Amino acid sequence: MHQFCNLKHVKILIVEDEQGLRENMLTYLSEDNNICESCADLATAIIKLAAYQYDFVLLDIGLPDGEGFEILHYLKNEMRNEAVIIISARNSLDDRIKGLNIGADDYLVKPFHLAELKARIVAVFRRKAANSNNNLVFNEIVINLIGRTVFINDVEILLTRKEYDMLLYFIANKGKVIAKTALAEHLWGDEMDMHDNFDFIYSHIKNLRKKILDVTTNDYLKSVYGIGYKFTDK
Repeated sequence: MHQFCNLKHVKILIVEDEQGLRENMLTYLSEDNNICESCADLATAIIKLAAYQYDFVLLDIGLPDGEGFEILHYLKNEMRNEAVIIISARNSLDDRIKGLNIGADDYLVKPFHLAELKARIVAVFRRKAANSNNNLVFNEIVINLIGRTVFINDVEILLTRKEYDMLLYFIANKGKVIAKTALAEHLWGDEMDMHDNFDFIYSHIKNLRKKILDVTTNDYLKSVYGIGYKFTDK
């Protein structure tokens, strides 16, 4: 994700079945050397998203072959990072709440000025860029590096300082086998000389794993017999 003062060189997918509006958005947003593609239905949008990564999706929710909300479900299930603005003639509070809850970044009601659409896109990009710089994300786990907070499925879990440092270390080395000695040296340093064995690590691992499993069914923390641990979703 880029951080923009002005919108330039962004790859945008426009999903809109109203031909005139779709062509106007395509022309207007292409003027800044953005790469803009468009389609008029749900099926084609899914095909394009499966084939390409975009920075942004402009999404009408009233499409001829289904609800645009399906695109939001698709992006969420695939853990994609595209920013999404819903553009819709439907101005009901229920639709707004539903779209934002599924993962849309903004909701713009038709009719709108193209200049306002561009301003909304720039604002969303800035917000996402600011958030991504401060957050470390692994699936449903979000660690705010400045606030030292951890949220799993939008629920905050309270960790001790060592548990927090351990989780951070595991996610930074996700998929790798971490030896018990390497974990101890990284987190405890000279303090590990005070311990005769690795029992102190086991208790921290057990507590961290329990706190994670209290809010998600995903058991990411795996023991690797005789070696150490691995943090993985495989």
